[in-house]
Amino acid sequence: MTNNRITRLFGIQYPIIAGGMVWCSGWRLASAVSEAGGLGLLGAGSMTPEVLQEHIRKCKAATSRPFGVNVPLMYPEIERLMQIIADEGVSAVFTSAGSPKKWTGWLHERGIKVAHVVSSSLFAQKCEAAGVDAVVAEGFEAGGHNGREETSTLCLVPAVRKATTLPLLAAGGIATGEAWLATQVLGAEGIQMGTRFALTAESSAGDAFKQFCLNLEEGETKLLLKKLSPTRLAKGGFRTLIEEAEARGADKEELLDIIGRGKTRLGIFEGDLENGELEIGQVTGLLRGKPIQTVAEVFSEMIAEYDSAKKKLQA
Repeated sequence: MTNNRITRLFGIQYPIIAGGMVWCSGWRLASAVSEAGGLGLLGAGSMTPEVLQEHIRKCKAATSRPFGVNVPLMYPEIERLMQIIADEGVSAVFTSAGSPKKWTGWLHERGIKVAHVVSSSLFAQKCEAAGVDAVVAEGFEAGGHNGREETSTLCLVPAVRKATTLPLLAAGGIATGEAWLATQVLGAEGIQMGTRFALTAESSAGDAFKQFCLNLEEGETKLLLKKLSPTRLAKGGFRTLIEEAEARGADKEELLDIIGRGKTRLGIFEGDLENGELEIGQVTGLLRGKPIQTVAEVFSEMIAEYDSAKKKLQA
């Protein structure tokens, strides 16, 4: 558990990586995950280059341990962003939403490890050809933006394991030590966890959003916006608008008009549960009734669950 290709690659104690989530993954969350022995990620998708630089510097002040940045490859000022990441000495970049081919060599030349998020075994093979250091196989249970394939984590992880020799992280629907162990059985060497960390005390999401998600029941998230970029949304007024538009056959332009700008900030960061875009993973149903925990408490609980589940299997 504590010594494998993932822990050695990133210089961490536990093979647990935080998701780089918009409006959740600021310096407080990233540094707390790294301090607990995992790898914290800053979510660049909701930051300007200047804000990212500020969060990198605050993260470095808060922890001496490795941390990274999640970069959606569709980011509009990606050249500036990558230069800041290199100049500030960040040790790892997790890329998503695009091909990693262009930036992997550039990052490697500057001593930065690269992992890429994939939704299929074909994309995993392309990542290996591009030279990335690790892949994240993310099933469609995950919150936020998803792959179009809608392959579940249980099916995706073993398929990716067969398709590539790269170090492999599993993501999507993982929030317990038992799930962590299950992905290991399927061939993953670590996990990337979003939803559970998004709802911790250190997450920059608003408390109203956290409490709302911790009271969701099984089945109260849904994958929508497949004409644009498949996105898992929790129930609420915004989701109802999207569902009604899609039911009447709305085109991309109408859907973009409904989404507008700043809806994820409104919902996740500002806590407007009716008008904001509420992105969260399917696994929230398993977290129903839990309090808002610290990152340290989450690590302690997951490690205990992992160890207990492993002993039961061995017995």
